[in-house]
Amino acid sequence: MSVNLTLLIVMGVLYACGIYLILERSLTRVLLGLMLLANATNLLILATGGYAGLAPLFSKSTDPRDYNDPLPQALILTSIVISFAVTAFMLGIIYRTWALARQDDIQDDAEDRRVAKTPSFDVEDDSVVPEETSEFPVTAVTEAAKEGGPQ
Repeated sequence: MSVNLTLLIVMGVLYACGIYLILERSLTRVLLGLMLLANATNLLILATGGYAGLAPLFSKSTDPRDYNDPLPQALILTSIVISFAVTAFMLGIIYRTWALARQDDIQDDAEDRRVAKTPSFDVEDDSVVPEETSEFPVTAVTEAAKEGGPQ
């Protein structure tokens, strides 16, 4: 299977621009980044689908390897529907933030800054766990196995 190099370069540029836009603080740019990532993913699925073949209509005289695989087309259609739903959801969020605050940028609040300053070490979660956590000691189990008794 040979993939078109131009298609791969366009995919890479779309992914790079989409990731760059998602990292911005403006919700409109995040929306544009999500749209670019969705289109790049559609191109990726299209490129992995292989060569264009015959329509998948059965005929006894046609070799089965000559048919086109309909699965990538179905996945692209599903991806288009999902990206449309995400776009509509993001447009709703953008409209709501504009109606409430008259700004498009997401600002840090005091709680975000407080959480960022707290150390990442937690005594309860990060303490050393003992190797044996069972209530039955390992020595009793190994002695019973040596005697041939039930384990």
